[in-house]
Amino acid sequence: QVQLVESGGGLVQPGGSLRLSCHSSGEISGIDTMSWYRDPPLRQRELVAKITRVGNTNYEPHLNGRFTISRDFKNNSVFLQMNNLQPEDTANYLCVADWGKYGEEAEYWGQGTQVTVSS
Repeated sequence: QVQLVESGGGLVQPGGSLRLSCHSSGEISGIDTMSWYRDPPLRQRELVAKITRVGNTNYEPHLNGRFTISRDFKNNSVFLQMNNLQPEDTANYLCVADWGKYGEEAEYWGQGTQVTVSS
């Protein structure tokens, strides 16, 4: 089992920045890729960014370079730096871990942290 706890969300004005954190615990040695998804109001869940165990990253193209995902293996954490936030970035942001060990695979999700961009 892996537990994921997100933090860092909040209310921010358009143009502002936030840094989301996701701390993992449990059977973390089996974690490979970690991702951030978001659930915006009235739209479908979408992938924001992902980072592999060796540091390869992938982003949703329409973000236009405003977001950066990073990973701290020492502290079992993954981060999402979000700059120039816009109202359309308002969503619940969820951390996801792809896990594989002992011949088994699983996907673990956190509860999310709410980001609201409004003036």
